[in-house]
Amino acid sequence: MDYTTTVLVTLVIYKIVLIGIGFWSNHKTNSTEDYFIGGRGLGPWVAAISSAASASSAWTLLGVSGAAYAMGLSAVWLVPAVLFGYVFNWLWLAPKLQIKAAKEQTVTLTELLASGSGKFKKPIIWFCSFCIVFAFTFYVAAQFQAAGTTFASTFEVSMESSIIMGTTIILIYTLLGGFWAVSVTDTLQGILMAIASLVLPVAGLFAVGGFTDLWMQMHHIFTETQMQLTGSHSGFIAIAFIVGLMGIGLGQPGQPHVVNRIMALRDEKAVQQAKIIAIGWATIVIGGMLIVGWCAKVLLAAEVNNEQALLEVTNMLFPPVVAGVIIAAILSAIMSTADSQLLVSASAMSYDVIDNKNSSKSLFYSRLTVVVMCIISMLLALYAPEDIFSRVLFAWNALGAAFGPLLIVKVMSKSVDGRFAFAAIVTGFVLSVILSLFPSPPGDYLERLIPFALAFAISWMGRTK
Repeated sequence: MDYTTTVLVTLVIYKIVLIGIGFWSNHKTNSTEDYFIGGRGLGPWVAAISSAASASSAWTLLGVSGAAYAMGLSAVWLVPAVLFGYVFNWLWLAPKLQIKAAKEQTVTLTELLASGSGKFKKPIIWFCSFCIVFAFTFYVAAQFQAAGTTFASTFEVSMESSIIMGTTIILIYTLLGGFWAVSVTDTLQGILMAIASLVLPVAGLFAVGGFTDLWMQMHHIFTETQMQLTGSHSGFIAIAFIVGLMGIGLGQPGQPHVVNRIMALRDEKAVQQAKIIAIGWATIVIGGMLIVGWCAKVLLAAEVNNEQALLEVTNMLFPPVVAGVIIAAILSAIMSTADSQLLVSASAMSYDVIDNKNSSKSLFYSRLTVVVMCIISMLLALYAPEDIFSRVLFAWNALGAAFGPLLIVKVMSKSVDGRFAFAAIVTGFVLSVILSLFPSPPGDYLERLIPFALAFAISWMGRTK
């Protein structure tokens, strides 16, 4: 069986499994709470790995390995930058948030942020829902486009067919099972990502000759600038570069599809177990992809697009059958974020905005939202300009600055005055979007730090003891 056939067969089997999970999850979905938060019955493994996979997806596999391939040694800062977000979310935020969400019986992040806001509750809900749907429409489209590009290059089929196929699969299992389907499928994809992140760097290091040989050959392959910890930056700019990259972790607490998994954990014991799993998973995947990117630079004779370095080195290191399975896992992981974001968008529109607590009607509107979002995102992926992937990078920072500061302050205090809560969300989101329109300084420190800091200050001033 050749490479293309292996990838195709593996993907077909994998997608059948996903649809099967959707049908299984449909039997566990009997209420609005079941559909959006799994009846608050999520175990530690599913919560930890599914939240990690939905937050990471293609960016971690292709992005981190590509950054290491292109940047050289300075890409090492991505490891503490990303891990900082995981450590903060699971060691500090998760224990407090799980208790608060269970006590207040809040189903969505928006509902939790708007609670206790008085006459500002509705404006907060509407603006939060706008932020989520606006950002996630483009984010999901970028996932479809990334998956379509890789599918098309692997199978030599049209981009249009690839995007439509991926969209259809995600739509089916998200519609069928809601939160359970998305969580379980993301867990499966997260496990595949972890396996790939263990197998690939080991194979790469074996081919290179070990860590010592890798380090020596990196000095020959990379330029002198690329072998500097701060790249071409020095002085204040070097500090700004590092601080800006570390700011990536600040976005973690404000991601609705990540925080929702924490809110869904069944009890405090599950939180304690999940934190070890999540942080361990992130360490394996981020560290593994960094090593893969450096190995790819040493092993690949011809210069390739940095985001394709992972795929190229996989084909080089393994026979067609094994490479096909690994590529299939990578392709599947690309779509692991899209389903979670579709579900969060559905909850924002049907549960938060419509505010219809009737289970059957709420489920109908939520599933209608998923269909509409899929169609719009698919059309954007098919017909939007090619820079859609770069344009969507602001979503992580914008949502992180809009929701993260207020969420942190709310779990630290009894509540936050509605006026300050609304002002914090608007400031964080709008300022992030505005700063994203300007040329990016080293590490994007302005976009990642200033909106978050201002939103946090506003939230802190409005807290009630």
